[in-house]
Amino acid sequence: MKAKVGIVRDERYLLHQPGLMHPDHPDRLRAIYDMLDRDFGDTVETIHPELATLEDLELVHSPNYIRRVMKTAERRFTHLAPDTPVSSKSYLSAYLAVGGCIRGLQAILSGLYDVCFALVRPPGHHAMPDRASGFCVFNNLGVAARYALVRHGLKRILIVDWDIHHGNGIQHLFYQEKEVLYFSSHVLGWFPRTGYLDETGEGEGAGYTINVEVPRDIEDADFTALYRSILEPVMRRYRPELVMVAAGFDGHHLDAMGGTGLTQGCFRHLAQLLVGLSKTGDNPPILMALEGGYDVTALPECVKEVLTGLSNSAAADVPEAPLSPKILQLFEAVRHIHGRFGVWTGTA
Repeated sequence: MKAKVGIVRDERYLLHQPGLMHPDHPDRLRAIYDMLDRDFGDTVETIHPELATLEDLELVHSPNYIRRVMKTAERRFTHLAPDTPVSSKSYLSAYLAVGGCIRGLQAILSGLYDVCFALVRPPGHHAMPDRASGFCVFNNLGVAARYALVRHGLKRILIVDWDIHHGNGIQHLFYQEKEVLYFSSHVLGWFPRTGYLDETGEGEGAGYTINVEVPRDIEDADFTALYRSILEPVMRRYRPELVMVAAGFDGHHLDAMGGTGLTQGCFRHLAQLLVGLSKTGDNPPILMALEGGYDVTALPECVKEVLTGLSNSAAADVPEAPLSPKILQLFEAVRHIHGRFGVWTGTA
């Protein structure tokens, strides 16, 4: 099965200039765009982003914070947070990052594409309603998810976060809601030092947050098998109308900001697994948005593997291997914690 894929890209994402030594430098995206032109040419279709509106941003962010972001245009260089420096044009890139995710969302909900990959920056999954954090200015997928709930009337959205850092911003936005199920795999103890197994949601959202603390030495086979073990029952029982992916690639073994035991091939298998499981279920469209990934050699290769996986997106083609004893123990701990909620555990 081949998914029809759209790509959000725009040279204005390169205008965000956080400094020559900052990990989120424009060369990250430039390397991806060069790879697209070299290896895919006209075989992928470009979706051109539009600026997010004030009303879009206020679905998630406070008016005071949005004004603060806008005021950064008055200074050549400043900081929204200690780890999130911005230049005078960063606000433009940030507005386009949200707008690009919304344009991609509209494209897949209209049926134009099965999958959209929004290759945007700055990233978003750490951004809070009232502050920047972890290189993130606005919560790109958070705004897009809220947009889908409010403007399109969706009731069940699955957000998968395979960035090796916990997406505390996304979790915070939907922690008390059952309309968004958030699943994150990350190394515990790394920034932002959140995402414990027992962070499972509150109120109506109890059981709709799944956090998996993976060991730093995890490798491809275990990572893919862990995802299959969780996503198969999630897709079957939760039946999402839309799947979003916080697609960070800092888990690649060459990445100095994350660097687990993963290779680029793992991300091809994850993409195949997601699309394949979608097509065996209710066939929800998929919106991916770039998050982390800071090695300019590994990052474009990871994105290339994802796009390659989408061209052959049968879940059955993903190698099946049993979980190693250590990862099986981790999975059983996650399943035990979530057993009392019955959101994705048990039989149905």
